[in-house]
Formats: sequence, C-alpha cells, structure tokens
Amino acid sequence: MDLPLIEDFHSLFLNDTPLLDVRSPVEFSQGAFPHSENFPLLNDRERESVGIQYKNLGQEEAIRLGHKLIQGEIRQARIQAWLNFIQRHPQAVLYCFRGGMRSRISQQWIYDTSGIACPRVKGGYKALRRFLIDQLEISAESIQPILLGGRTGIGKTVLLQQLQQQVDLEGIFHHRGSVFGKHVTPQPTQISIENQLSIELLKFRHQHILQLVFEDEAANIGSRRIPVDLYHKMQQSPLIQLEASVQERVEITFNEYIIQALAEHFHFYGHELGFDQWSQQLHQSFDKIQRRLGGERYRKLKALLEQALQEQLRSGDNSLHRAWIESLLVDYYDPMYDYQFSKKQHRVVFRGGHDDVLDFLHHHYQIK
Repeated sequence: MDLPLIEDFHSLFLNDTPLLDVRSPVEFSQGAFPHSENFPLLNDRERESVGIQYKNLGQEEAIRLGHKLIQGEIRQARIQAWLNFIQRHPQAVLYCFRGGMRSRISQQWIYDTSGIACPRVKGGYKALRRFLIDQLEISAESIQPILLGGRTGIGKTVLLQQLQQQVDLEGIFHHRGSVFGKHVTPQPTQISIENQLSIELLKFRHQHILQLVFEDEAANIGSRRIPVDLYHKMQQSPLIQLEASVQERVEITFNEYIIQALAEHFHFYGHELGFDQWSQQLHQSFDKIQRRLGGERYRKLKALLEQALQEQLRSGDNSLHRAWIESLLVDYYDPMYDYQFSKKQHRVVFRGGHDDVLDFLHHHYQIK
C-alpha cells in the first residue's frame, strides 16, 4: 500500500496542522515550526553512529545498523510516542529532514502497528523551510507596513495588541526590544523566528490583508535580526509617532521591567531564586550599557537600582525603581531616540496620544 504524501504546504501552515517531527533533537533545536513536536526516530547519538556507518560502508550497512539500534522495547517506545501524538492530533503530518528514509520508516511502522496512515511531507523539513523562505520574500514585497514609533516606554506594544491587523515582532522574537528586554527563557533560533514570521504574514495575505502595523524596530531585536527584505520594506514605510508624558512612560516601563519581569522570574525559578535572578539580570543590563552611560551616570543609576532592590527585599516596597527608570528613559534613551528619529521624521504621517493614534489608524487606513 502506498502511504499518503503531502505537498500542499499552503494548507499545512494556514490550518496550523500539527507536525510530527521525527528528526533528531539537535536538528529540532536548530530550527522548528509552530505546532511541531519532536519525537525522533533516532536520537542524536544514534544518528551520529548511523551517519558514520553510511559514510564508511554505504546506505545498506547504515540501515542495518539503524534497525539494530532501534529494536525491541526502544522501537515500541518510539512508535508509542508517535501514536500518542496522533491520538492527540488526528490530523497530524510527519516529516524528517529531507522526506527520505527516516520519515518513510516512521510512517510505515505507525501503519504496521496501528493501521493509521499518517501522511508524510514530500521533501521533509528542508522543503517546508524552503517554502517559508520563498513566502517570506513574497510577503515582504506584497505587504504595506505602517510603522508605530515613539520613545522607549511609550506603550507601542500595548497599542499594537488592540489591533487585529498587526504583527507583534517582539512577541515572535520573544524579547521586549531594549537591553532590559530579555525574558527569563531564551529567544527562539533565527530559523524558528523566520518560520513563524513567514507563516503569520502568509495568513494575512491569504485573507487579502496587506496593510499591517509593525513597531518601528532596530534591525536586531535582542540577538536576532529582522529578515533583510522585510526590514528594508519597513524602513520605507509611513511612520506614526506615538506620544505620552514622561510619567506615563515611567509607569509603562515600571510595569514591564519590574512587575511583569519579576513575576516571570518567580514563575520560572520560584520566589527566592527568582528575585536573585531578576536582580542579577537588571544589573547585567546596566553593565552592558556602562560605556555608553559614562562612568558617573552608570555609578549613579547602579546605586539607585541597588537601593531600590534592597528596599524591595526589606519591605516589599518596589516604588524606588521609578527613580532609576525615569533617569534611564530621559537621560539615556531619549537622546538616542532623538538622534535616530531625526533621520526618519520625513516619513511621519501622524503624531498623537494612544487614543488619537488608534482613531487615525481606524479612519485613515481602515485598520481593524
């Protein structure tokens, strides 16, 4: 019996089809797709051994070694993991790297054990990745970005999340955008980010939605970069400047850097270790910009930070953090913003507060 083969990649990604990835864990860690889970046919050590055998003695001996390594209870455990995934996701599709031996074997073992004909992807991960790279280039050419700019802490992300026609790059990149914007868990790989971004843009294009709001970002968000074609398109697009008072910005930044970030650390590490790790991350963030701050300002801000942390630890009062946040925004971020903004102010089509910007987007661009 010929088991089913899938080559309609549009439908796979538009429908968020669950993907059963049978590559090795190291391959999966280097780049993956949303809605994919890794249940390998060969683990990293086994794949390396089979690869060496293939190089030295050829395909037939490599296959023989693979079957020797995966037999008995090991084989049954791996088949059961696949069946558990398929039971949770009856529409699942499986793939290996090139759609070759590993996915064919996995598909056949699933069928022989259960009678389930789980489709496999023609060309495997490599073909899916090529498809998304091509689609990202098409999207960058097709879409009409509208950029939302403004000073650090102005509330761009808050406004963005009130729109349907928007792409949250900081969400996809898992980073808040500034040197203080690290999350407790690492950023996805560059490949995984590009995959997710390509899928989001593909879905908008499928709905014939081409006008999309993005935050005005630097070329890099954290340690990952915005794809070049998309970034160039963004840099040629109309810019809306969001405005707010210094105190409003302090409160937004306080909520992000202090309230939300600490809660994230508590959830991940527990209470005591979470506070220590969060405090350490704040200190490290200052250390990264020490040279640009200058010695005197660096020492002053670090002293304010340490005072705020000690008071928070002693009494639970976190209000002292507002002092260093305000100084950081006004004395450090604002001059940098003014310099960068001076080079693109000719692209500004509107300036205003939160509600005015929303109103402008709704009425001028018909943004939902």
